[in-house]
Amino acid sequence: MSNIKLVLLRHGESEWNKKNLFTGWHDVKLTKEGKIEAKKAGQILKINNFKFDYAYTSFLRRAICTLWLTLDQLDQLWIPIKKTWRLNERHYGKLQGINKDQAIKKFGIEQVKQWRRSFNVAPPLLSMDDFRWPRFDSKYSKLEDYQLPLSESLSTTMKRVMHVWNNHISLKIRNMERILIVAHGNSLRALIKYIENINDKDIVNLNIATGIPIIYEFNNNLNYINKYYLNN
Repeated sequence: MSNIKLVLLRHGESEWNKKNLFTGWHDVKLTKEGKIEAKKAGQILKINNFKFDYAYTSFLRRAICTLWLTLDQLDQLWIPIKKTWRLNERHYGKLQGINKDQAIKKFGIEQVKQWRRSFNVAPPLLSMDDFRWPRFDSKYSKLEDYQLPLSESLSTTMKRVMHVWNNHISLKIRNMERILIVAHGNSLRALIKYIENINDKDIVNLNIATGIPIIYEFNNNLNYINKYYLNN
């Protein structure tokens, strides 16, 4: 039996990526370049004969539109898509909307690196009356307050990502379904940490480029055995 494959894709460049702002759960659009990246991802997946049974993405339009553009290039827009807030980018708390270079000038490069890259350190919390708290966004009206972050570390992001992995995605992969996940830098970092069993210290060094498909191969026990990128 051939290896089971899973494809991960970070959304294309967003408007706030281009402006170098902490984006988090803020719902920004793709740039022109981001749309091109998404289409190229679909084209290279098509050249390599990838076909999918099911796709997962977040509640955020930069990921949703990347998925649509990718599937359009694959002629697979018809496949079922599951959108879940659990695959959202991590919430950056009070940093959300702030320029990253300005944050470094204010807080220092090491502190900002800890907030951005470490496993357990979360940025400063929002107050519950801050408009950046997801409670004020109608997309999350069906969620309980305790589910809506005021800030998140990669660790807390991983908890929600693992919920959808354990209860949905991994079950489909075990059933030999071909899955595409289009999500965000940190929700994908969290999932990759689990798949590759990366320790808390080394996860700091993991960065995920926009628009480049990452292919994971698993054996029948869902143990990771191979990884490669499609970037030609």
